[in-house]
Amino acid sequence: MTTSLAPSVTAVTQRDPKGLKFMSIVGAQYDKAKLSEEEAQRLNDTPGLVDFIAEFINQNRRDNKYANEEATSSYEYPSEYKGPKPIEEQILAIAKLFGLDSAQALEYVKNLSELATFVPEKALPYVGWFAVPSFSALAKFFPDIKDKAEQYCKAIKLALGKIAESRKFHNWREGQIVPAQLRISVRTAEKLAEIAKTQPGDILIIVAQLGRLHRGRSPRRAVECFGPNEYGLDALIGLAIALTHSERFVRSEELDMDLPGDEFDDPGDGDRFGLAPYLYFHGGGLGFDAYYVGFTHQSFGSASGFVPQQ
Repeated sequence: MTTSLAPSVTAVTQRDPKGLKFMSIVGAQYDKAKLSEEEAQRLNDTPGLVDFIAEFINQNRRDNKYANEEATSSYEYPSEYKGPKPIEEQILAIAKLFGLDSAQALEYVKNLSELATFVPEKALPYVGWFAVPSFSALAKFFPDIKDKAEQYCKAIKLALGKIAESRKFHNWREGQIVPAQLRISVRTAEKLAEIAKTQPGDILIIVAQLGRLHRGRSPRRAVECFGPNEYGLDALIGLAIALTHSERFVRSEELDMDLPGDEFDDPGDGDRFGLAPYLYFHGGGLGFDAYYVGFTHQSFGSASGFVPQQ
């Protein structure tokens, strides 16, 4: 579950030949503009340059894979959803729901980072702080299970049970939440492990958006568009947020939520682990299912998190 995604080579910097080439291109255009002192100062004072360059690098650092898997979408969150609830309220709710200790999480939120320091400007309107159970904390409820993949599936089934107790709910994958069919993605496992290093308690405090940033994109296209510190939310996190924010899923005309942080395998499908779980409003309640990662629909968007800078 924690296999590294990191490349085996050292990252290229601005001082390396390829980095120097990039900087020379930027420098040549700056010189070509023949700016006056006033114009140069105006450029320096105009916000957005860092995000513009970061977005250019992010969009062009990899092949433009699955670019055709995007649909124009005007779907929004339901009007009842006003964004994340106060983080202390979320922590206490998660602690009560899962029988966890809230002390360390409550202490951690006293000094939260500014979102603008590590979240891209385009994502800022859609992100917020969420409290979710730590997988390792839930694993202690299954002391006889030593395999982490099996512990992970048990934790998801625990969360599914909590949802079923709280509202009308249908799990279309009943009996299939097993290691042979569901696993956390490498990227998400790595990012959550990085977050957990600074948050040793039972409850993790994460920064996330619930689909709006990647609406209309297939799950695998959304992953291709992720920034360096972005990761897909998994089923455990998605279910925990649905528990504390039931108003996120209230009608069929809303934007529903893909969870690309997990990979799902349907034995009848030829593509191994080629599905992603999702949550959606269903039959007056909530539905949980998994579908092909290349499926594009305007009423869905992939939920993702961002790792704070240390």
